Amino acid sequence: MKRPKLRKASKRLSCHKRYKIQKKIREHHRKVRKEAKKRGHKKPKKDPGIPSAAPFKEELLREAEQRKQRLEELKQKQKLNRQKEHEKKRKLEAKKNAAKIKEKAEGKESPGKSKGKTNKLLNKNSKKSFCRELMKVLEASDVVLEVLDARDPMGCRCPQLEQAVTCSGGNKKLLLVLNKIDLVPKDNLEKWLNYLKKEFPTVAFKSATMMKDKTMQEQVTKRRARVDFSETSQYFGSKCLLKLLQEYSKTQDKGIQVGVVGFPNVGKSSIINSLKGKRACNVGLARGVTKSMQIVHLDKQTKMLDSPSIIADPSNSTLALALRSIIDTEGSDSADVLEGVNAIINHCSKQQIMMHYNIPDFRDPEEFLSILAQKRGMLKKGGVPDIENMAKLVLCDWTGARIKYYSQPPGFQKPPPYLTEQKIAEMQEGFNLNNLEEENSNTVQALKHPSPASSIVFQSAGMTNGTIEENKVIEEGPEWANMETSKEEEEEEEEEEEFTESDDDEDDVEEDDDDVEEESQVQVTRRTKPGKGQTNPTNSKEQTAGNERSRSLSFSLDKPADEDDAYDFNTDYV
Repeated sequence: MKRPKLRKASKRLSCHKRYKIQKKIREHHRKVRKEAKKRGHKKPKKDPGIPSAAPFKEELLREAEQRKQRLEELKQKQKLNRQKEHEKKRKLEAKKNAAKIKEKAEGKESPGKSKGKTNKLLNKNSKKSFCRELMKVLEASDVVLEVLDARDPMGCRCPQLEQAVTCSGGNKKLLLVLNKIDLVPKDNLEKWLNYLKKEFPTVAFKSATMMKDKTMQEQVTKRRARVDFSETSQYFGSKCLLKLLQEYSKTQDKGIQVGVVGFPNVGKSSIINSLKGKRACNVGLARGVTKSMQIVHLDKQTKMLDSPSIIADPSNSTLALALRSIIDTEGSDSADVLEGVNAIINHCSKQQIMMHYNIPDFRDPEEFLSILAQKRGMLKKGGVPDIENMAKLVLCDWTGARIKYYSQPPGFQKPPPYLTEQKIAEMQEGFNLNNLEEENSNTVQALKHPSPASSIVFQSAGMTNGTIEENKVIEEGPEWANMETSKEEEEEEEEEEEFTESDDDEDDVEEDDDDVEEESQVQVTRRTKPGKGQTNPTNSKEQTAGNERSRSLSFSLDKPADEDDAYDFNTDYV
């Protein structure tokens, strides 16, 4: 019996199915076109090549081949370098993993040690550790150098420190060092020197902000860049100070230890660097760079002891806390920074600030900061001026060596109660004061000073109280540090979660792209139509800006949707 022939399935489709396929193809083409428009990707033009009539055609072709070869060689070298880097990274990761496994194998001793180390590191940033190190310096030193900022010498003096040194009982001496004298007019500097020398022996000093180091020189030669060290590496008054210390050590017939003390950003470490003639201590614009006692040998007879800065007492005025507090502006609250800037502006003349910053008239410090932020381009989303970061920048400028301002010494000399005539005579013993005056006058004449018209007149708040004893300090530093670390960890975890979610959902987003576009259009239109009683008086400006943006977005989203409905017969074929 013959088998019945099996008919092949017909390739003919129903109209409904065919039209459906055509529609999907059109949608796909539309989607591709949209993406190409967004990217701005254009087809690369073909190289027409060298025409046969062109002269030196063979030479040009040879040059082109040589270029291709060079490019290929470069690519190969880059590949090899990448492979080497990857290998290094793998080796490092393997070593780390091996170390972790060893720690786990050893038991619970290693985590306990690591916790102890972290606690020690946190304690280094605490205020108590700063006081402890400062007391070490005061006890070990024979001569104490209190460093003062020449722009506000009275504000840089700490009565608690001076009392501790003068009433210590031993044969300790206290010297005042007026640093940053190049930022003050000449007449004002001379007035301050005459005022301070009646209480303690004072030395006029201009420290080097940037010392030439071996590593620095190597970097400069490699990059072949011209770096001008003339202004930053110059220092004045070092010979005078060294002479004083050497003469005092001769009278004592022994080697002396000299402690350098003062409030933050006064220039303690930079003075040691300029005395040594090279970079021996770390220096930075941030407050509280030195966190422990550092010993630097100048010669056989003299040792310099660098100390962490004095902690300003919280009972001080807002101006003193803004300029002399140990907390960094980046870690501190925005409200405290704004208060500090407000206090600084209130203690200066308005016209001089306007002239210095080259800005128009302002009513209050907030308006001043907003105008300055707009001028310097520090803006948030929507063109809103970033007042908080601008305030931090202004504070850094005033504590650093950028702004030239000066304060007048008091009209009548009234020494503090701990400074009697006997104590003043004791402090001046062993020093040649006549030579000191001559050397100070030489340093003042050698420097270029700004004119009083170009610098700002500043009203000083007087002496700032500081906490030296460890028991009186309110422990706040480590708590802030822990809070900051915990915040950073939380932010990192959130970022990792966002990345993982985005990686997992990429395929779904590509499939349902059209649906997402429709939903975004709906959301935008909803945002542009707020309820009747939902307006906030405080955020009215931000809402209006947001509404304008959303309207523009909705318009831009709706426009291509209308254009896509039209069918392009020239481009799509089935």
